[in-house]
Amino acid sequence: MLHDVEAVVLVGGKGTRLRPLTLSAPKPMLPTAGVPFLAHLLSRIRAAGVRRVVLGTSYLAETFSEAFGDGAALGLEIEYVVEDQPLGTGGGIRNVAKHLSTEHVLVFNGDVLCGTDLGAVVDTHRRTEADVTLHLVRVQDPRAYGCVPTDDHGRVLEFLEKTEDPPTDQINAGCYVFRRSVIESIPEGRPVSVERETFPGLLAAGSRVSGHVDNAYWRDMGTPADLIHGSADLVRGVAPSAALPGPTGESLVLEGAQVAAGALVFGGTTVGRGVRIGAGARVEGSMLFDGAVVGEGAVVEHSVIGAGARVDHGARVDETVVGDRAVIGEHCELRHGMRIWPDVVLPPHGVRFSPDV
Repeated sequence: MLHDVEAVVLVGGKGTRLRPLTLSAPKPMLPTAGVPFLAHLLSRIRAAGVRRVVLGTSYLAETFSEAFGDGAALGLEIEYVVEDQPLGTGGGIRNVAKHLSTEHVLVFNGDVLCGTDLGAVVDTHRRTEADVTLHLVRVQDPRAYGCVPTDDHGRVLEFLEKTEDPPTDQINAGCYVFRRSVIESIPEGRPVSVERETFPGLLAAGSRVSGHVDNAYWRDMGTPADLIHGSADLVRGVAPSAALPGPTGESLVLEGAQVAAGALVFGGTTVGRGVRIGAGARVEGSMLFDGAVVGEGAVVEHSVIGAGARVDHGARVDETVVGDRAVIGEHCELRHGMRIWPDVVLPPHGVRFSPDV
């Protein structure tokens, strides 16, 4: 158990790739499988034995403390540190340095869903006497990510930008263990990228940078498609979490929701509080935020329906984000990555394939 390790979670980003969902909430606070996404990560940190967490916040910072308070309800002690200006990953870590007390510190990007054994990552860090240890995950197609090759002893060799011919399938998974002295050596008061500046600088200086490589569940939750997929994986139990507010299965139906007889809800769908789903509706692998309405015979597939939004009778919504309080008229068809912004009202019988409304 990691009682002698503190954790830092970087949650300061604006989540622009997830708009319009992040207009009213930071990405880590979006409802994901029934709770704020960050709750799943905090539950895993707590399960590993860590007791103290520092959140590095910026955008809509107050929403975090309003949701989690001092952390006691989660079995944690949570402290909040606000960035006055965006500082990047390295700058954000440096910004919380004076709030840390342990020799080794777990650091997480707050938008990653991962199932790795945190104790094993820390064990690798200690066994190799590393200055920094990176969790590296193997992916089927590493071309979309920066690659991190290691030698036979697990020592990181270099950090490579995205390439069409990657030399390894190992990528940076957004979970690190730092010696606190390394955190304190990061330049203070300016933006710093750990990927482009801190880690390459450590390698150039001859520091020990280790990689802990595994095949654990991993997903970057930065896009609507990944958010939807990750939420469904949590509901179905594919991705681990102790924060799920109900049993795993084909759907998670929260308190006060009404699902009419004959409606089909499956594929890891989350049905939020007060949601109403009409007879004959079909909802697959989707996220229905609190107060949403899906009309009779409507079809919602792999989509997000925002809080208080409405999908009327016979409408079809596929791979689409519908903003809060928006209305999709009867027999409308929305497909192919569309984003409907809050409070937009679409008239009946429209067929749309453009990306934003």
